Amino acid sequence: MSAYERIADLTVTIESVARRRYTANTTSGFERTTTEFRLAGDGLMGRGEDVTYDTADHDALAAVDPIDLEGEWTIAELSAVLDERDLFHGEEPSRPAARNYRRWAVESAALDLGLKQADESLGERLGIDPEPVRFAVSTRLGDPPAAERVTGLLNVDPNLEFKLDPTPDWPDDLFVTLRETGAVRVLDLKGWYEGTEVDVEADPELYRDVLAAFPHAVVEDAAFTSETTPLLEPQAERLAFDYPIDGVESLRSLPVEPGWCNIKPSRFGTVESLFETLAYCEREGITCYGGGQFELACGRDQIQTLAALFYPDAPNDVAPGVFNDPEAEPPYPKSPLKPDAEAVGFAY
Repeated sequence: MSAYERIADLTVTIESVARRRYTANTTSGFERTTTEFRLAGDGLMGRGEDVTYDTADHDALAAVDPIDLEGEWTIAELSAVLDERDLFHGEEPSRPAARNYRRWAVESAALDLGLKQADESLGERLGIDPEPVRFAVSTRLGDPPAAERVTGLLNVDPNLEFKLDPTPDWPDDLFVTLRETGAVRVLDLKGWYEGTEVDVEADPELYRDVLAAFPHAVVEDAAFTSETTPLLEPQAERLAFDYPIDGVESLRSLPVEPGWCNIKPSRFGTVESLFETLAYCEREGITCYGGGQFELACGRDQIQTLAALFYPDAPNDVAPGVFNDPEAEPPYPKSPLKPDAEAVGFAY
């Protein structure tokens, strides 16, 4: 029986739907807004987080009544119902991916509630024991870019690891300093983004420098152009993809067979698509690691839960939220994060 099959027939009883909005400043210099869906039933609450990036979409959601999902469902039945529901209430979201983000919020909340009503954790349902979660801290290096953020955190905890976003304005000495730390595990080139504030042009010089300076690191979301393809194809085993991945077909359509996949559950929309993709990666020998989207509420716990169950030893971009808080001060949580033996629901 597959992991999804173990979940599909889980029963969930929903008596009401509510929402809660969260807002916080981030170390990346923007204000993050998310909305948590809260499904209640049998005196329990299941939670799922809508990580849609545009605040206007959260504003529009706050202006309408919660969706009616009252009843008793299996997870598969509820997902089929959601195929017919417009979670944006007739409005177009600011970005198409937001439809998957909101769908995931509702489905993950239902999964959380169903597990709690069954008095099980996700690991118990799947027959998998959670393990301590290794995490990498994702951080920006400032403008102009400098190593102080990384070296400062390493002075506090020399065992920390990092996921960084190289840009063409990284100076040569920054590559040297970061390489010498031995702490950089993932480099996100953001070459697949379009029309966002974090787009990075596919610069062959940058790609050449990254591949040479960090020969053992995972390189994420490199864009394939006539100039970069000759650099990237021989490195396929250490290439990872994140932004374009929203299911099995998106993995099959990549320009290379990658060695790695960044799993951000909200990108998949449905619980079924997430677990199908995890199964596909296992069959094809693709190593997974967890990804985050500046979650402010239960979503952070859930990405850590998936890491604990499926890829605990990977360089997971699931660090505790304190690392995204510009006001936070040491001491910080240490890697790996230990599971809670008493966890129930979509938790570890």
